[in-house]
Amino acid sequence: MDKLKTNVLYYGDNLEILRKYIPDNSIDLIYLDPPFNSKKDYNILFKENGGVESEAQIKAFTDTWHWTQSAQNTYHDIVTNGSLKVAQLIGALHDAIGQNDVMAYLVMMTARLIELHRVLKSTGSLYLHCDPTASHYLKLVLDQIFGPANFRNEIVWRRTTSHGDWKQGAKHFGRVHDHLLFYSKTSNPTWNPQFVAFSSEQIAQQYYKVDENGRSYRLVTPTAKKPGGDTLYEWKGVRPPKGRYWAYTREKMTEMDTKGLLYYSSTGQPYIKYYLDERPGVAAQSIWTDIPPISPTAKERLGYQTQKPLALLERIIKASSKEGNIVLDPFCGCGTAIVAAHELKRRWIGIDVTHLAITLMRARLQDSFGNIKFEVIGEPRDLAGARALAHQDRYQFQYWALGLIKARPLGEQKKGADKGIDGVIQFIDDATGKPKRAIIQVKSGHVGVNAIRELKSVAANEAVGIFITLEPPTQPMQTEAVSAGFYHSPGWDKDYPKMQILTIEELLQGKTVDMPPQTQTSITFTKAPKVSTEEGEQLPMGNG
Repeated sequence: MDKLKTNVLYYGDNLEILRKYIPDNSIDLIYLDPPFNSKKDYNILFKENGGVESEAQIKAFTDTWHWTQSAQNTYHDIVTNGSLKVAQLIGALHDAIGQNDVMAYLVMMTARLIELHRVLKSTGSLYLHCDPTASHYLKLVLDQIFGPANFRNEIVWRRTTSHGDWKQGAKHFGRVHDHLLFYSKTSNPTWNPQFVAFSSEQIAQQYYKVDENGRSYRLVTPTAKKPGGDTLYEWKGVRPPKGRYWAYTREKMTEMDTKGLLYYSSTGQPYIKYYLDERPGVAAQSIWTDIPPISPTAKERLGYQTQKPLALLERIIKASSKEGNIVLDPFCGCGTAIVAAHELKRRWIGIDVTHLAITLMRARLQDSFGNIKFEVIGEPRDLAGARALAHQDRYQFQYWALGLIKARPLGEQKKGADKGIDGVIQFIDDATGKPKRAIIQVKSGHVGVNAIRELKSVAANEAVGIFITLEPPTQPMQTEAVSAGFYHSPGWDKDYPKMQILTIEELLQGKTVDMPPQTQTSITFTKAPKVSTEEGEQLPMGNG
């Protein structure tokens, strides 16, 4: 295995990438938010199913797992080659649950959690983000892999204040929380206590006293149930109440008194002044209600269905890692953990199985940090690699090709007004501010002039039509494209070819769309806000 690379995005199955690229005891912190479609009816997830389909791939933003031949093979490997404890548990769960989507999910997750445990350092920690649908099963698996003694917390994150699913006739309370299962590799993990800001109610109830300088403070007794130092002395004629002891030595009490930190009641009983502006806040507990989900108008919202708030990942990374440590997210999605890690001066590794996610992460990192240096491994680098991807999965090829020109996919639908369009680049090109579009079609097979005619017709009311092809275009195709004429840009007072044909080979060599500069006008992807890498206060909760 080669030397571990950091600040890198891997495209591919995280199980294969973990085994191929990530050495033992090399990662400081792992956060994973594995996909699972719990929006389905709970009972449907347990419906028996079989089949010999290929392993479920996470297409774009969907998140389904099914019992396939691949799941069966993974199950067989775990129970025959895995540790005895894990094998016994998975075998028992298989007997109890059956061959359904939940079992497929648990089998696939178990194989990956075994690898994630392997790559963690002895001081490392893992946070598994899930919902109540399968969290109880996952905890059983984690207990067997990490050991029950290394279970740290089951954190409850209130992801919304209310949920409308109770209105649909279901006889249950609104489902408003997720779980974070927190485990460490050993009994000595990296740990930095985190604090939550005082609420206005807490301040009003506790820090209501104000000194001559206008500083708010509260009073705390300097006594304790157990001795904390010299316990038999008398302080200015006062002894601790019966059954209690001084919590500080005489020397410490003298020091606090000299600094004006002691307050005396009418009976002479001393109290310590705790100033509000010197307190870090309330120590974070295992129920997190102070980090709201990403609102529809939040600056950090990118449109990714399962995107988590930056503040959530910041808390996790600050608590369980140090600057310079390595953070791994094996189910990257839109890269919130990666952005938080980079912002907090950690090194990072991200893995995802879709080219669409890799494209989003690349754009987000560049938007957030400018000229950030990172590597993408697993994407096609030449024509042979592009052909292999097209043969393996035409939709992933499509997403990858669109990413080469920073276009937004329209999904797999081929109906309606956008018939034949695979992606778009939206841009603003005049004083009205109305978005215009360059529409894109991607083809991986043999094509002819009719494909250009069809796209030309669809693009008649658009700014530009772009045809991306794996195979070289024919002369009739090129002639038909030229006949479309030009789009005149009022913003740049320049003409651009109305129909453009770009080959994958040309794109790999650096050629791109001839259109108004995207750095000035593009609104294709929601732009991630700039993120400061200077250490300071945490970003506002839920609006990072």
